Amino acid sequence: MFDALILWEWTAFAVRWVHVITAMAWIGASFYFIALDLMLKSADDMPEGASGEEWEVHGGGFYHTTKYLVAPARLPEHLTWHKWQSYSTWLSGAALLMIIYWVGGELYLIDAAKADLALWQGIAISALSLTIGWLLYDFLCKSKLGESPTTLMLLLFAILVVMSYGYNQVFTGRAAMLHLGAFTATIMTANVFFIIMPNQRIVVKDLQDGRTPDAKYGKIAKLRSTHNNYLTLPVIFLMLSNHYPLSFATQYSWIIASLIFLTGVTIRHYFNTMHKTGKGPHWTWAVTVLLMIVIAWLSTANMWESYEDAEARALTPYEETFAQADGFEDAHDIVMGRCSMCHSRDPFYSDSMLWAPKGVLLDTPADIARNARAIYIQAGVSHAMPPANVTMMSNEDRAAIVRWYKNAETF
Repeated sequence: MFDALILWEWTAFAVRWVHVITAMAWIGASFYFIALDLMLKSADDMPEGASGEEWEVHGGGFYHTTKYLVAPARLPEHLTWHKWQSYSTWLSGAALLMIIYWVGGELYLIDAAKADLALWQGIAISALSLTIGWLLYDFLCKSKLGESPTTLMLLLFAILVVMSYGYNQVFTGRAAMLHLGAFTATIMTANVFFIIMPNQRIVVKDLQDGRTPDAKYGKIAKLRSTHNNYLTLPVIFLMLSNHYPLSFATQYSWIIASLIFLTGVTIRHYFNTMHKTGKGPHWTWAVTVLLMIVIAWLSTANMWESYEDAEARALTPYEETFAQADGFEDAHDIVMGRCSMCHSRDPFYSDSMLWAPKGVLLDTPADIARNARAIYIQAGVSHAMPPANVTMMSNEDRAAIVRWYKNAETF
């Protein structure tokens, strides 16, 4: 069987694959250059204008790196620019955001229990928040606060906390976490595109024209690069969070996200200090563990609608489309009999299962209608669910799910 939805799912998979690959390249390069910068040592025989050098061994060869605080006296013929790792990561991430949370917004973006939003309104909030976030951050960096890095970082943290809370008031828990990650990643890539790269181009142009470059451009770029360094680990957590409902399926998920930014600071502070001095401050690990314990405790607070509230809530137009389609009653009975023992507000498949896997709930008609597309893909056209077919879903059951979804005639 092959249809447009299958092609769409594979498109999403391909974009996600590209996003992970490019993110690995960007994060790896970022960590490497921060570590290299901190490990540079002064030497008597360094060329004029050099601020430090480092010898490294890797892959059977030796590497000798020299850093110029402003620029070398002569520009080399070949110059490697590190920019496309960042750009391609953001572009693929933006595409993935649109595929999953905009096109699939009725399921993954909008939470009818939190805010009565049309899909276009949710998309508008999504897009505008990312844009406004960068503009606000950039304004603060260019203000007098830019001369006080610590104060600026504290203010940035406050902005992230506010955004975390705000996203959780309108979006699903999963979307709120993801959007906070996208908000932060947009700042990081915009730093590269609008600040770091243009400043480097100014320095290169000065060298080409025989002028002495101004050191301020390197200083500005270094500030933004440092911000990116401390924001990287929290962004990775936020992007992975949609796989773990314990991180987003609680009324305190906005606090969890906020605390994750603090753990990013403590972890990076350890490694940055270790690269610079050869010895990291071990107290940072104690703080990190304490923060993670608090996060784990907060994650136990349930945020699902109660079963009674979910049953009483009116169906959205999207849910109505599937709930009124021919075959819904059969599909409902199949899902209730084969899936809801795990995908429930109170899972009873095993004593060790405290949360519905991936936060997917399937124990009310509205739940089943809202998740129609996922049910169709996971249990209809594929045998991904139930895992190992532990509840013995038959081929006839799967065919009934496919018929129901097709009868809804929606994509």
